Amino acid sequence: MTPTERLAVALDVPSLDEAEALAKTLSGHVGWFKVGLELFAAHGPAAVEIIRGYGPVFLDVKLHDIPTTVERAARRIADLGVGLLTVHASGGKDMVHAAVSGLGEHGRVLAVTVLTSISDHDLTSISAPAATTQVPTLAALAVQGGAPGLVCAPADLVAVRRTVGGEVLLVTPGVRPAGAGDDDHARAATPASAVADGADLLVVGRPITRAEDPAAAAQAIAAELSRD
Repeated sequence: MTPTERLAVALDVPSLDEAEALAKTLSGHVGWFKVGLELFAAHGPAAVEIIRGYGPVFLDVKLHDIPTTVERAARRIADLGVGLLTVHASGGKDMVHAAVSGLGEHGRVLAVTVLTSISDHDLTSISAPAATTQVPTLAALAVQGGAPGLVCAPADLVAVRRTVGGEVLLVTPGVRPAGAGDDDHARAATPASAVADGADLLVVGRPITRAEDPAAAAQAIAAELSRD
């Protein structure tokens, strides 16, 4: 996988025109375009259809419901031609399996372990295990359910890779170039350190999309990965 192919840019913007302009600018400079809840809620399947014209789409809607509902939703999403689809691993092994069945051969399911915005303090406040315990457990459960990929914070990469082995695709949000702020990610890391710890695909949003020159920002991250 080349450094460019490792980059997924988060198109977390409200306007489809803005998202398309970013996709057009970044086409060829990133490997994936992530369509999240904001854009999908505002524009639905049209957002995927338009962005897919500029590169592979990673649909990040984090499905979490009873298995039958998730399977039916994933089947509809399969018709959109997305390459990656997120679900919550906390939905359980059967739910993850239902998502994999619904999406079929059209794409890969990514099971989200614990969100990068959630700290151990947040987990303690809801009587949940610390991330160091909970994340590997959820990762193993999701892989048992058939998930070919996982989403975890940079801080959890080493433990997750040790738990699930080398064949599972590990996707890491909360990635920030050196010198950039963490924004709302409680457990962020630089691109090079995330890859060194086992990440396959890096999700980067504002450091690219809010840059004066988004293409140059993406190229700089790829260059950082090339040096390492």
